[in-house]
Amino acid sequence: MAARSQLLKGILDACVMAIVEEKAVYGYELSQQLQKVGLLDISEGTIYPVLLRLQKNGFIIGEMRPSASGPNRKYYFLTDSGREELERISSEWMLIASPVSQLLQRGENR
Repeated sequence: MAARSQLLKGILDACVMAIVEEKAVYGYELSQQLQKVGLLDISEGTIYPVLLRLQKNGFIIGEMRPSASGPNRKYYFLTDSGREELERISSEWMLIASPVSQLLQRGENR
């Protein structure tokens, strides 16, 4: 579990920005979407510090909106700077992911 957590730390910002790029989401909804794609162990306690950091860096912005089912919710949107950062991280990830996958699938392709 610890190795998985460490690996996710490096790419979680990009995962969050990729979801926010598709549509504005609030924290709990974001957590559900991450779980839906298989990142089951990302808790809300992990997501909110990521959202705060991304907001401080100007990659996302938050806007309070009324909710039909309770208190107002803070929805997050990707900024132009966030789109550039997401593109940069995605490019770097693609350069790393393929060769690492090949190395870790030892014996299968040799």
